[in-house]
Amino acid sequence: MAQSWPQAECNHCGSGRQQLVARVADYTLVACADCSLAFIADPPEPERLAAMYQGEADYHTELHDPQSPAFARMTQVAGEHLAFTRRWASQGRLIDIGCSTGLFLDQARRAGFDATGAEFSAASARFARDQFGLSVTDGDIHAVDAPPESFDMLTMFDVIEHVRDPAGDIAAAYRLLKPGGLFILSTPNIDGLFPRASQPFAQLLGHWPHPEPPWHLYQFSVRTLSAMLEKRGFACLGTQHTCIDLAYTFGAMDTLKRSPKRLAYALAFAPLAWAGPTLGMGDWFYLAARKV
Repeated sequence: MAQSWPQAECNHCGSGRQQLVARVADYTLVACADCSLAFIADPPEPERLAAMYQGEADYHTELHDPQSPAFARMTQVAGEHLAFTRRWASQGRLIDIGCSTGLFLDQARRAGFDATGAEFSAASARFARDQFGLSVTDGDIHAVDAPPESFDMLTMFDVIEHVRDPAGDIAAAYRLLKPGGLFILSTPNIDGLFPRASQPFAQLLGHWPHPEPPWHLYQFSVRTLSAMLEKRGFACLGTQHTCIDLAYTFGAMDTLKRSPKRLAYALAFAPLAWAGPTLGMGDWFYLAARKV
């Protein structure tokens, strides 16, 4: 039965009718009854959200240490981002929104792109400038001080699920891209094999590692993200399904050994997360679109 929560209007179609998906970590995840876009109906206030990405709360802190395992892991992920990007273009003026510490931008620049970025975390933006000598703007896509139609390519890796107004960010990307320009995104997939299989247990257990509220304000599928892009002037070109690092989703083995319940959860669902991409149902996907 469709319900309505205060201030819970769908960002894509404007509907005020939602269906409950799950309550996780004191937040209410709903899906639009008309277009299926999933989102947190009761997100934190903007000031609290902004603070989550800054200062001591900076979730990129581990990436500021080039000797850390997180730095090595995300360097590998940046290589995966670049591999998907190069399926569609091998050069041009590129801007990476939410560029974190600049790992992807550094690789893209070395691969021949004229690469710049923007990053909401001031500490991570500073690291990207200091460590790699990159040109990085402090802020989100709306802080980019560039004329319309300035870029051949705009990338947003694991960013769109974090923003309060994804439709507004997609419109901003459209303005910044040249005609025919490429928009490359990645985001978790709520229709992946693991999220779909584990969702019925989320309400019962109060645990669902896929949505990550309140960090992830939106949960996309290939269908819902494609619909948002197409409504705002993009033609979708192709996707690639993949799997979020299992240790990130379920916890490292040392952690699991200390918690029998978490270990049982991982044993039940990690195989589905691992198998999802081979079935076209990965819990994470890339999507390429072109401005038309």
